[in-house]
Amino acid sequence: MVRFCKNSLVLVRIALACQLDLTHFICSINRMLDIIPISAFKDNYIWLLASDNYQCAIVDPGDAAPVLEVLRQRNLTLRSILITHHHHDHVGGVDKLYKEFPDISIYGPAHESIPNLNHPVKENDTVELDFLALRLRVIEIPGHTLGHIAYYGNHLLFCGDTLFSAGCGKIFEGTPAQMFASLTKLANLPDATLIYCAHEYTQNNLRFAQTVEPNNSNIKKRLQEVTALREKNLPTLPSILSGEKLTNPFLRGEIDSVINSLSLQYGKPFTDPIDIFKTLRAWKDTFS
Repeated sequence: MVRFCKNSLVLVRIALACQLDLTHFICSINRMLDIIPISAFKDNYIWLLASDNYQCAIVDPGDAAPVLEVLRQRNLTLRSILITHHHHDHVGGVDKLYKEFPDISIYGPAHESIPNLNHPVKENDTVELDFLALRLRVIEIPGHTLGHIAYYGNHLLFCGDTLFSAGCGKIFEGTPAQMFASLTKLANLPDATLIYCAHEYTQNNLRFAQTVEPNNSNIKKRLQEVTALREKNLPTLPSILSGEKLTNPFLRGEIDSVINSLSLQYGKPFTDPIDIFKTLRAWKDTFS
């Protein structure tokens, strides 16, 4: 199993507060597993998971070029690809990577069309990455797309475009009820869960969160920390689920300050949890 330093989560918080480079910092808190963000397109992160045996897995490679460059630089062999959903910015590099590494295992949602998928997975299936000493459970989280999945194990969550740092994904194929249920499922994971989502949206998401809850001191503090990181072009991920519950409006729909803010914004009362979530998502869709 993957071994974490005893105080790794505390150290993550310290790193955020001190504007340390999480790209390298996260590597230092795990003796067996490096988790490295590879930037792609405007704001995507492709997550690379590598061990000291020079073998690795990749999560959601929308573009093969930056992945191949990192593999070359680090002398890594690609063994597995993990896909969360079918959107092109998550699967666009699969074909080329498969041609370069024809023996790789490609995991992805059984209910979506994924290039070269040879290991379709569904709810509660297990992905065994023996070369990383890592076991991940598959969680079905429809909403952003109908077949969207996440991978969870050892307090690591790779959740694609469903749960973002301080936000959530847009609803393209599912329903608000499905997305709400998916976020609730993720929110019920252990508070120590590290969230590796697929986009660098944290700063703008926190600006929206502050609009919803202007008196939330946790949001104010986190926005200051995140702004300092982005000024240095450093990643704001992973985030910690315990922190998301204090700052992410889409996980705080039962909080009076969120409900009251919605009522002021739209001039009517809100009581139904799904209606609250749906209205928050619609508000965020118009936020700039």
